[in-house]
Amino acid sequence: MKIFITGISTDVGKTVTSAIVVEALEADYWKPVQAGDLDNSDSDKIKSKISNSKSRIFENSYRLNTPASPHLAAEIDGVRIELSEIKEPKTDNHLVIEGAGGIFVPLNETDLIVDLIQSDYKVIVVSRHYLGSINHTLLTIEAIKNRGFEVAGIIFSGSENKATEDLILNKTAVKCIGRIDEEPYFDQNVIREYADLFRENLLAI
Repeated sequence: MKIFITGISTDVGKTVTSAIVVEALEADYWKPVQAGDLDNSDSDKIKSKISNSKSRIFENSYRLNTPASPHLAAEIDGVRIELSEIKEPKTDNHLVIEGAGGIFVPLNETDLIVDLIQSDYKVIVVSRHYLGSINHTLLTIEAIKNRGFEVAGIIFSGSENKATEDLILNKTAVKCIGRIDEEPYFDQNVIREYADLFRENLLAI
């Protein structure tokens, strides 16, 4: 499987979710565009949080210095992000691809994160509860569907809000793969526990 993980906004738990999915499937991991935090990138975080020996972490296609929208970070670095330069790594293993921010985050003046999604990708949406998150979740799922892609599942992150979760699931008819609670920390043991919980649902998408 090739699984594309996107969020309804920034800082909603995409990287923790990616670590759980990578660990559950012993999958490889690839983040095409990293903007900022190069000394502790999302790839570094994944590497530190997984404990299996099979997963491979692939290099970013673009490593940008500024923690900002990729199009702006690239402009500051004096480069232009080109879709043609973002080449999916070759692997015989499952591959987890992590986006940056939400699906309409710009890569350049014409291309968006959603343009990285390919027809053979299974899309997982990470939703976190905050004021406005229902709207952001429904818009994200609607936009993905409007591009001709299916949403394979949704993962809720943070404190539980059953009414909100039920509404989103009923409105979208998207499968809930699981929920990640508000943990005090996420280390290899915690990631492995969630991986064990999510594995069956992930294998069924």
